[in-house]
Amino acid sequence: MLVLARKKDEAILIGDDIEIIITDISEDKVKIGINAPKHMKVLRKELLEEVKEENIQSAGSKVDLKALAKAMKK
Repeated sequence: MLVLARKKDEAILIGDDIEIIITDISEDKVKIGINAPKHMKVLRKELLEEVKEENIQSAGSKVDLKALAKAMKK
């Protein structure tokens, strides 16, 4: 892993088309801005992990298809 020190308003370039800018620094938080092409996915890691966990839990739960069909007929 590459570790860099940056000050407010300084940037990091990744390749030719991704720019990460430090927009604000407070006691316990760093705000960043990301300029990237629209086709690039930019996701917060904790949200992606949360969705993956919910999908795993949903896949493991059993569904009563008869009750579901009955409820849909109403």
